[in-house]
Amino acid sequence: MPKPLAPRRLLEAVALALGVLGSPLALAQQTGSFKPTEFPPAELFRQLQLDTLACGRENTAATCNKARGIADPLLDHPLLPASCKDNLWNIRERAVVSPNNSYERRERLNREAADVTVLCKPATKPLGSGSSQTPQNPQRQGGLGGFLKGITGNTGEGR
Repeated sequence: MPKPLAPRRLLEAVALALGVLGSPLALAQQTGSFKPTEFPPAELFRQLQLDTLACGRENTAATCNKARGIADPLLDHPLLPASCKDNLWNIRERAVVSPNNSYERRERLNREAADVTVLCKPATKPLGSGSSQTPQNPQRQGGLGGFLKGITGNTGEGR
């Protein structure tokens, strides 16, 4: 008689049968590499993009569930910007099997999929916010940015 599976092993077997275990997010969470203090990897968003496109194209429960399964947990990630979360919300709401796979439905999912990799990027510093090499004690240059100093030989001192 076969041994009964432990509850965790049973859950893993069910998840594997549903195809959830193979998703990048599930693998990352299982291995402990998915941390709320780190920005999710770009590969995860690329996989979400591909799954969302597949949902729009194939209109099957397996592909749509896979896309929703990746998007849903990411909604709670503290480091994702609001625009990314809006995009994830739209994917979660629209990636459902439809009796009529219309052109409009496919195009909406295609647009959401295209936006995933654009909107869900780590924030970068704006230009000029880096460590610029400005002097601590800038010298006064005089009128016209020191232009007259070069012409008249005036050093700008004695004012």
